[in-house]
Amino acid sequence: MKSHGQPAWELLLPAAAAPARRRGRALQEALREAVRSGRLAAGTRLPSTRALAADLGVSRGLVTEAYEQLTAEGYLRSDRGAGTWVGDAARSRFGGTRARGAAPSGGGDLGRGGGARAGGGPAAPSHHPGPATPARGAVPLGPEAVGHARGAGGLDPAPGSLAPGADTPPRGTGAPPCGTGAPARGTSAVLVDFRPGTPDLSLFPRAAWSAAQRAVLARLPHPALGYPDPRGLPELREALADMLTRRRGVVADPERLVVCSGVAQASSLLGFVLRARGLDAVGVEDPGSPEHGRLFASTGLDTLWLPLDEEGLLPEPLTASGVRAVVVTPSHQFPSGISWSAERRAALLDWARAVDGYVLEDDYDGDFRYDRAPVGALQGLDPERVVYAGSVSKSLAPGLRLGWMLVPEALLAEVVERKRTMDLGNPVLDQAVLAEFVARGAYDRQLRRCQRAYRERRDALLSALAEHLPGTGVSGIAAGLHVIARVPARYGPPELFLARSAEAGVALRPLEEYGTSRPGDGDVRLVLGYAHLAPSVVASGIRRVAEAVGRG
Repeated sequence: MKSHGQPAWELLLPAAAAPARRRGRALQEALREAVRSGRLAAGTRLPSTRALAADLGVSRGLVTEAYEQLTAEGYLRSDRGAGTWVGDAARSRFGGTRARGAAPSGGGDLGRGGGARAGGGPAAPSHHPGPATPARGAVPLGPEAVGHARGAGGLDPAPGSLAPGADTPPRGTGAPPCGTGAPARGTSAVLVDFRPGTPDLSLFPRAAWSAAQRAVLARLPHPALGYPDPRGLPELREALADMLTRRRGVVADPERLVVCSGVAQASSLLGFVLRARGLDAVGVEDPGSPEHGRLFASTGLDTLWLPLDEEGLLPEPLTASGVRAVVVTPSHQFPSGISWSAERRAALLDWARAVDGYVLEDDYDGDFRYDRAPVGALQGLDPERVVYAGSVSKSLAPGLRLGWMLVPEALLAEVVERKRTMDLGNPVLDQAVLAEFVARGAYDRQLRRCQRAYRERRDALLSALAEHLPGTGVSGIAAGLHVIARVPARYGPPELFLARSAEAGVALRPLEEYGTSRPGDGDVRLVLGYAHLAPSVVASGIRRVAEAVGRG
């Protein structure tokens, strides 16, 4: 590890001289830019928070918060007792201005396979005429995509320690996840709900949100309460553009950012615009979120399943499908948990340019990473072909119904007009509060808080699987709010496993409900959500399942 030198820290002095209200943010920006520009090279060790605070003449708390924030964003790495240093992936992921269409770092190659129709039915399997033979290397149903609990390989490295931490975050609500379909099979009494889709609503930052709300109400002029710009309040678009640029590596022009009611509305807005342009179908990932198919079906578009392998979307079925628009989750694919390779990202953008098409990037949980370097958004590679959509549903609460979309110039006027006719714009007060919340740095602090809590819960889940269902494979564990578990066939055929778990009061979601592939090897593949469950509840839920199905 390289040692730090005094000249490197002189570039932080202007930040230390910033007005007190902006000093913390200025220090973070100065450090971030030093890493991006290469002035702080990968491996450079940073001074201790106490030493740097003394050198700059600022409080230690400001330096600590700056280190924590840049660590959460992936610019820095830290180990207890070993200090803090510039991460190896920082420049490759975020540094410099990338040429449009250039791929980020990562490996992979192109595969093959076929697509199956996926209309807008009530559940994913009903979107196609019947089970399909999986493409070679298709994910995540085969053993090549799965590693074992306690670090035995797989798509993502398991953490060094899977034991839950000493401090237990506030207990989750256990409420059924949004948009997850029917209740657990064979039971009306759900005691532990592992179905994915819901964050821990008890982590909502009530005090910080209330403070932002009071500040807004104290200064909001009366005219601001009139009908808003359908794109959203300028101050919110500015705040979101800044936040998304530094956290997700997007190209974020506030003039091309549209505030909406979450990714669901972003999908609908895009669907209506594409339908008006003459498109009749959209490609969706297989496996993927059933909601994508339902949302586009509601706009009059058919949907086509397009298979993935461990690198991302297979190019040949995409080209053969004839579609000119796709919706993807490349940073943390839902539900498999893979991160698309650089080659597959580049291939998708090449396809979009060749067919004059568009990509909707659903960045549904891009801020939650635990054991891997950050993966920049696809939109940052070609903002004229990618519509980027995100929301605060996982970071704050889905009930806020606040999200955003970054729109290519060619589609902007049509999207804004459709937004105008749909709802005249999002509520002004909610937008103003979110803008204040972001500007104060409260959103960054909330993400760090959630990340700590969710990592502990993930670790509790991995420990419980290893202890109570030994031999279970896990994948997709390095990021997000769910994991894929592959329970060996010896624990029972899938239908019996699910039925017995339901009788024990545990709600589970089988992976087969998210796509067309049916391996037929007897293993039970589950999508296990953990974010809304306290570590103790996670452990008791897996123990209940093990007791219900036997030791195998």
